[in-house]
Amino acid sequence: MTRYWHEMDTDLCALRLVSDGRALVGLYFPQHRYVSAEQPGLRLGADELERDPVLRQARSQLTEYFAGQRREFDLPLAPSGTPFQHRVWAALSRIPYATTETYGELARVIGSRGAARAVGMANGRNPLSIIVPCHRVIGSDGSLTGYGGGEANKRALLDLEARYAQSA
Repeated sequence: MTRYWHEMDTDLCALRLVSDGRALVGLYFPQHRYVSAEQPGLRLGADELERDPVLRQARSQLTEYFAGQRREFDLPLAPSGTPFQHRVWAALSRIPYATTETYGELARVIGSRGAARAVGMANGRNPLSIIVPCHRVIGSDGSLTGYGGGEANKRALLDLEARYAQSA
């Protein structure tokens, strides 16, 4: 199966979107801590996105998100991970826009009370940053601990959501 990728410039930074042709499989920051070991495939420029509707749709929805016009994503997703990671990522997707939960709260939500550290590890391995909103998970003391895309980007995303939530 051919993979495609597209680099999208945003006010925050350049993001790398990766598709398998049917679903989005990755969304990475330039300094992302964990990136899929699979080959990224064929690069598509902005003028070539008709070759991959998933990348075109992801770019469009992310543009809307950064402009404060989108709070939820509606994309086909196919992240690679363990069953536990998928449970964590599904729970992440239910955290409302402009709100946060702690790692411990997320562990309780998935029925793994006391597994905050394991939840943090799964959170850090989320290959679909922003779309699966791992930036909305914080430390029990309110700190912005660990983010695969960097803590400065985590702060920027939380600030962006807070700003647009207040203007709604």
